[in-house]
Formats: sequence, structure tokens, C-alpha cells
Amino acid sequence: MKRRASKSRPSAATPPPPPPPRGNEPGPDAAASPVGKPAGSGPPTPPRSWLNQAALGALLGLAVAKFGNPALLDRYTTAPGSFYEYLFFAWPLRWGYGALFLATLVCLFRARWRPEAPRWLLALPAVWFGWQLLAASGTVDAALTRVTLPYLGSVALCYYVGLAALGGEREGRVFWLCYLVGFGFMLATGFEQHFGGLAAARDQILARPDRDLLPPEYLERVNKMRVFATLLYPNALAGVLLLMLPAVSVGAWRLLGFLTPPSRVLLGGALAAAGLACLYWSKSKAGWLVALLMGTVLFWRLPFARRWKIGFSTLLLVAGLAAFFVRFADYFERGATSVGARFDYWRAAAQTVRDHPVLGAGPGAFAREYRQRKTPEAEMARLAHNDYLQQACDSGLPGAFAYAAFVWGGLGLLARRCWRDPLHFAMWLGLLGWGLQSAAEFGLYIPPIGWAAFLMFGWLSGLPNPPPRRAAGSPGPAESSENGGQVTPAPAA
Repeated sequence: MKRRASKSRPSAATPPPPPPPRGNEPGPDAAASPVGKPAGSGPPTPPRSWLNQAALGALLGLAVAKFGNPALLDRYTTAPGSFYEYLFFAWPLRWGYGALFLATLVCLFRARWRPEAPRWLLALPAVWFGWQLLAASGTVDAALTRVTLPYLGSVALCYYVGLAALGGEREGRVFWLCYLVGFGFMLATGFEQHFGGLAAARDQILARPDRDLLPPEYLERVNKMRVFATLLYPNALAGVLLLMLPAVSVGAWRLLGFLTPPSRVLLGGALAAAGLACLYWSKSKAGWLVALLMGTVLFWRLPFARRWKIGFSTLLLVAGLAAFFVRFADYFERGATSVGARFDYWRAAAQTVRDHPVLGAGPGAFAREYRQRKTPEAEMARLAHNDYLQQACDSGLPGAFAYAAFVWGGLGLLARRCWRDPLHFAMWLGLLGWGLQSAAEFGLYIPPIGWAAFLMFGWLSGLPNPPPRRAAGSPGPAESSENGGQVTPAPAA
């Protein structure tokens, strides 16, 4: 007699089996299985508060729009007295300190201290600023040090605020949205200057009855018609663009994700083109050369064959250098006066380091040392136009070593972590450009550059470590089973 097969009924304690995945959809155990986890994804990044992003994005956007003067020149910045001055004039830096304090308080409520960087990188900003405090005890100019020291402390603070509030953030859409407001205001000001604003200002200055009493160097600068937007001078504008334009372009591209691809290309390309146009109108020689090197690094990230990368990089360098010498031919015919002036700054800084090798002359005291050491015909300068030499001059060789180790050690450490994600790579590329330009400028002492650079360093310091590279022929996580280490082929999707 045939027994009738009974269908097994699932009990209440035993849930029914899940349906099989369809197509490329991961199964229910994909999150817990090493097969379902993409290689190199690292530990999941905890979500950050949109309020943190808004506070820090608004801070840097306000800095690029209103705090474009170096800290040493803040005493010449007066508080605005009318709506027109509030809108178009620079603001005192003490207001920037207040904005940084408020942004820090906002970020403290949702801060997470989960750094992925090694301890030496995390400690270097504190060590660097601690040495500044030690160097301030023997400063040769207490007035300059009192102005400079709080600003350097705010720069170091930006690193730790960026690490705690944005460390490891994948997108940061709210941050870039808020920052784009100030960045766009800067670009609009640059366009206004190029298309009539600088010419009107020049004509007004030359029409003054006392123009013969103005310094010849000032009149020469007026006639150069170099765009500087909301910053102190054109090279500072170039520094902001080198540092922030790559990341702003990628951030804007992601913000425009709700549009069609042609619209995204149009608007994102317009933003990048506007930034490059302002960089061109600034007539910054160092900015031009650094941008060429950044473009070469960008080519090496593109998914092309090695021979194409070499060819495109060589073509870019040759064409860029040729255009550089054509563009600035008259500058070299006049003797490259700014290069000669920088060599005089660097000579005086080197002499100061020789006389004060351990603690330097004191934070911000280069101006006093240069006044005593400069040649009689040289124009006065308050900064050494080289952030690394400036550190050596102001805080001795230990301070310069701590600063250079942080910048270039951080760039070397973060390069592999940032290589895959377009936004993180763009931020790293901007920091590389800033580090290179710092050898000929003083971007560290300009708030929209110094604050942004250290904050982005903190942001990237929270990225997880990349996975170790597998040796050739060794099985990957999807190829080995946990049953005795037996190698089995990876299942098809």
C-alpha cells in the first residue's frame, strides 16, 4: 500500500526560507558574508549629522567670501558700517573666530572620534601648534605674535573639528551646497572685476589729483589688471582655486544628480570653466605651473592604458609650458621682478633660521626680521612667501619639520585611501596643489585657504585603510571557503 506523502508545514517557530535572489540582487546573507561584501569597502562609515556639514560648509563659504585678508593685516580691516559694506567689503577676522567657535559648538553635539589615521599624523597638528606656543615665549616682536598665534591655533583646531565632525564622510552634500554659496560669490566677484570693475577702479585711481604721490609699485599693480575677487591679491585667489576647485566640481556634479546627464555636464562644466577662467585672469605664474602638475596627476587616475597616460601627460606638460611662456613673455622680458623679490625674502628667512635655529624669531615676526635684513631697494614684505621657510623662521627647525611632516606625510598616507573615490581624490588633489603652491606663497596665513586645507585633512583622515594587495595567484575572499581552507570557484552572480 502506497504511503501518501505529506507536505511539511512550517511551524510558527521556524520561519519560511527566504526567496532566492534574482539577477544581481544580493542574498540575505550577503551583508554577513565576505563574498557579498565588496573588496576594499572597509568598515561602514557612521552617518554624520547634516547640521555638522551645514555649519562647516557655511563657515568655509563665509571665509572665502569675507575673510580673504591674512591674519597679520587684520588690523587694517575695519568693521562695515552699511549694508553695501556688509555685502561687498571684507570683515574683521575676529568675526571669523566667532563663526569658527559657533561651528565647533554645533559639531560637538554629533561629533564621533573614530580616526583611521595613525597616531603620528593625528598628533602632528597639536605638536606643531604646541611648538608655536613655545616659540612665542622668545619672540622678537610681541605685537605681531599676539596677532598670529590665535590664528595658527584656529588652523590646528580646524583639523580636529574636521576629523570629529566629517571624518570619513562619503558624500557631504550639505557641506558642498553651503560652501558653493560663498565660492560662487567669489567667482561672481572675479567676473565683475574682469568685465569692467578693475578698469573702472584703475581709471578712478589715475584720475586722482595726488596720483603722483602714490608709490610706483602700487600704480604698477593697478595697471596689471589682475583679478583677485574677494581675496587679498591675485595669487591668493589662485591658491583658493587650486585647493577647492577640484572638490567643488565633483561635489556640484553629485548635487546635480537629479538632472539629466546633459544638464549636469552643462552646469558642472560651467562651474569648472568659471574657476579656470578666474585662475587664468589672476595671472598667477605659480598657479599656472601647479595646475599643470595637478592635471598630469589627474590623467594618471583615468582608466586608460599606460602608454596613453604617458602620451597625454607629456602633451599636457609641453602644451601648458609653451602657453605659459607665451602668456608671460613680457613678464620675463622685464626681468621677472617678483621672482627676484622672493629670493630676497627667502635669503632673509634663511639668515633668520641660522640665527634662531631652535625657536625661531617668534610667530609672525618675519616682518621685523626682514625689515632689518632686506636690501635697501627691496619692497617691504610681512610674510616670506614660502610657508615652509616661514615656519622655520618663526618657530625654528622643529616647528618647520612638524609642519612639513604633517603636510607631506599626510599627502603620502592619504594618497592610496583617496585614489578610488572621485570626491576624496579631488580633495586630495586640491591639497596636493596647495602643498606645492605653499613653496612660493603664504596660503597658510589666509583663512579661506588655511582653514579649508586643515579641515579637509581632518575629513580625509577618517577614511578607512585600503585593503592589502593580494599576491599573484593567492585566492581572494570570494574564492576560498571556510571549510578547511579549500579553494572553490566563486559562484556566478
